Amino acid sequence: MFTRLRLINFKAWEDTGDVDLKPVTMLLGTNSSGKSTLIQSLLLLKQTVQSPDRSIHLNLGGDEINDLFNFGGFDNVLRQGTSGARQFSLGFSFRSYASPRIDQGDFFCSYGQNSAGGVTIQEWQVCANNRQFKSVRRDKGAYSVMIDNENLPRDKGRHLSPERSVSLPADAIVMLGQDGVVLGDLCLSIRRELENIVYLGPLRRKPERDYVWNKSKPGEVGNDGHRAIDVLLASALMKTEDQNRIIDGVSKWLVRMKVADKLEIKQLGRSTRYELVVHRDGIQANLRDVGIGISQVLPVLTIAYFAPGGSTIMLEEPEIHLHPLAQSVLAELFVEVSRERNVQFIVETHSEHLFRRMQTLIAKRQITPKGAAMYFVEREGKTARIRPLELDDFGRVKNWPEGFFGDALGETREQARLMFARQQENNI
Repeated sequence: MFTRLRLINFKAWEDTGDVDLKPVTMLLGTNSSGKSTLIQSLLLLKQTVQSPDRSIHLNLGGDEINDLFNFGGFDNVLRQGTSGARQFSLGFSFRSYASPRIDQGDFFCSYGQNSAGGVTIQEWQVCANNRQFKSVRRDKGAYSVMIDNENLPRDKGRHLSPERSVSLPADAIVMLGQDGVVLGDLCLSIRRELENIVYLGPLRRKPERDYVWNKSKPGEVGNDGHRAIDVLLASALMKTEDQNRIIDGVSKWLVRMKVADKLEIKQLGRSTRYELVVHRDGIQANLRDVGIGISQVLPVLTIAYFAPGGSTIMLEEPEIHLHPLAQSVLAELFVEVSRERNVQFIVETHSEHLFRRMQTLIAKRQITPKGAAMYFVEREGKTARIRPLELDDFGRVKNWPEGFFGDALGETREQARLMFARQQENNI
């Protein structure tokens, strides 16, 4: 689980400061304010560790099949108007539940531009168990490796250049001896945390009338949710207890959202093609023939049960095309599934209904303010600003931003004023 995030000179962010991340973290704010960038920064590191090129420092994207995002070039990532050194930095802290040796750690890396225009690491630092490992770029692409704030490096050379942003090469591990074993464990834990990110974007594919299932279990749902149906088919047809958990969980939440009474998989004759049938109020309909909201929320529900325990699930606008009640139930999904399956949710949303239900869940003590983090992101000129929302034990916001969700009280006041004015006119 990620517990802290910090961005410096990254796109719209001059310096986020330390952003605390909780089991359920919600990012709210205006359009193009910088909310999505907070999520994309970790996805940038995820696609870097998944790069086939071990020597790459940062994979800004370009491979439409394998990459999560195409960030463009160095200047597209560097904040406009950056003064001083042309560098941007990414940092995070994490808590590991899988590693027996590393229970928590920190990562921080600064990036600059080399003479060829590519991204290169300027300073790399990781920490865990009161140990600190650092790699600093020197002249002509050589790197110095230091431990625990040493004044003199253990070694220096091009062969010590960091790999995929998250580790040092084998030569450095061997050179460090027993310290290299600790560093190897820490780098592996960092890599696993990034690999365990599951992301679903705001644009999801429309449903098909039927689907082919090749009797396999997909490895991922996809950034646009296009493999969600394959996951549900495997869950319903492979007849294993673990797989049934997925379709049963999805069906349960569709009922709680009051958008369906049951979700059923039907084989078309004896073919390998199947259709998803939605039952509601005694009527059966193909998924293609019901409201678009069901098909758009299916990937959200599927990921909640498909992602392995310990994963970080990142969602952009999970509420899209859902009616207000269903939007609010999403808050219950995040809280309950996070607790039951030990997964983290980082959610970018515009939904007032989702946020209001989170307030209610805090008031009901189903989640504490320490278990949830709420942030309001806004722009001040070219620079993004993040404001932690301070909630009391009843879910009330102590520092409510102006125009947070519009001006509901002002709208009511204006309606009352117009009604009174019209009554006065009628009485003349």
